Amino acid sequence: MAEKIDRYTIESEGTKAEVVIEKQKNESVKKYEISIPKISESTELYIEDIKNDLLKNITISKNEIGNLEEFELLKKKLYKEANLKIKEELPSVATGDQKFVSSMIVQEMLGLGKIEFLLNDDQIEEICVNGSKKPVWIYHKVHGWLKTNIEIENESQIRAYASSIGRRVGRQITVNHPLLDAHLLGGDRVNATLSPLSIFGNTLTIRKFSRKPWTITDHIVNKTISYEAAAFMWLCIQYELNLVVAGGTASGKTSFLNVLSSFFPPNQRVISIEQTREITLPSNLQWVPLLVRQSTSEGKGEVSMLDLMVNSLRMRPDRLLVGEIRRAEEASVLFEAMHTGHSVYSTLHAETASETMKRLINKPIEIPPVVLESLHLIAVMYRDRRSGIRRLFELNEVLPMERKEKSTTKPLFRWRPTGDSIRKEEASIRCLDLIKTFAQMNDREIAQDLSEKETVLKWLVKNNIRDVDGVGEIISQFYNDSESLFKKIMSRGQK
Repeated sequence: MAEKIDRYTIESEGTKAEVVIEKQKNESVKKYEISIPKISESTELYIEDIKNDLLKNITISKNEIGNLEEFELLKKKLYKEANLKIKEELPSVATGDQKFVSSMIVQEMLGLGKIEFLLNDDQIEEICVNGSKKPVWIYHKVHGWLKTNIEIENESQIRAYASSIGRRVGRQITVNHPLLDAHLLGGDRVNATLSPLSIFGNTLTIRKFSRKPWTITDHIVNKTISYEAAAFMWLCIQYELNLVVAGGTASGKTSFLNVLSSFFPPNQRVISIEQTREITLPSNLQWVPLLVRQSTSEGKGEVSMLDLMVNSLRMRPDRLLVGEIRRAEEASVLFEAMHTGHSVYSTLHAETASETMKRLINKPIEIPPVVLESLHLIAVMYRDRRSGIRRLFELNEVLPMERKEKSTTKPLFRWRPTGDSIRKEEASIRCLDLIKTFAQMNDREIAQDLSEKETVLKWLVKNNIRDVDGVGEIISQFYNDSESLFKKIMSRGQK
């Protein structure tokens, strides 16, 4: 007997499917059961004929499969044509079933079949196809790793999906090139491998791009960060101090960087550089997103992270966001940008602030300690592997060489597992000194500013403003017309 733990409905291409998450008594892993309407065998035979007719009659251009807007128009066109064909070939099928069959044809021809339902489940972070003889696995935001009741029919189908994804970005996956890193048009990151490299069969691993990006409101409500720490980071970002967000795999580094980006003043130019699309900034910002391009199977057309970083400095950025520091050359350009007065924000794989410093100073990155002083703050993210919670583990300021004792960092805030709270450790020295100098603020004015920022953050939470543009609008109003903003806050009973 299965214990039902969760139940909800998702939708893909107009077709609804019920999801039930359950725990079988003798199973060690929970199961993700999705109820997708079924098609009879006789109807499936007709569908194959309809697909072949559609392929003959509809020409699909390279631009249509490589551009999101064009791709959506193509899907609508294909759906319309498929529906007409079904009405002609299968007039006895009910209207509702005709629409379902049409959407399934579109998903099979332009998408990933049943996997499209998983892509449309906002609770899923990762989708793993481990071969045709095994069920598809997913990583669920609430329930962790789950085994689904979806299986791909055969290895050829998995390979076809991988080839289709590769074509959209001008790459191929073949016996000679059995590895593929690519992305879907919506931003989801895809890795594919072919057998016999992957022993149990062809694989697909899809890291989903969040359809609703996290905001500072979400992070405060989820206890990822405290009001006090968020207000302090807002103050530092406002006055252009440089920041690296560190953490382990899936600790929420890029999401946290994205959240902090809503604190950018609206009158500045922001350039972001990423390997895969993850950052989403408020639409009121002057934001130019740049994306790394991998080479084709012929080894042509590559545009590297370093290429984009060097080019971005010629684009007059006020703020520069770099997805991740990986190599010495990239780090060198990044820190040179800091040294020449640009405000820079990036992420790095490291578990603590001290480990971050060691990684930056030692090989292979090897940043000279004098140059490293251009960095002001290190925020470290943490994911509890048992519960799945993500927290700001520690926020440290980087001390200049003349102030360092045993350490080159000073802890300002730290997460305490007991009580699950983020507490203030020590008062800032360097960051507040810089703000006092360059913003000409005294201690009283800084305290007042931090208090006002906390008030705004509490108002965002109280009014449940969780969309990126909504948060961005309030932050912009704080910069441009704080008097009107606080009148609005007080008139609505802010306590």
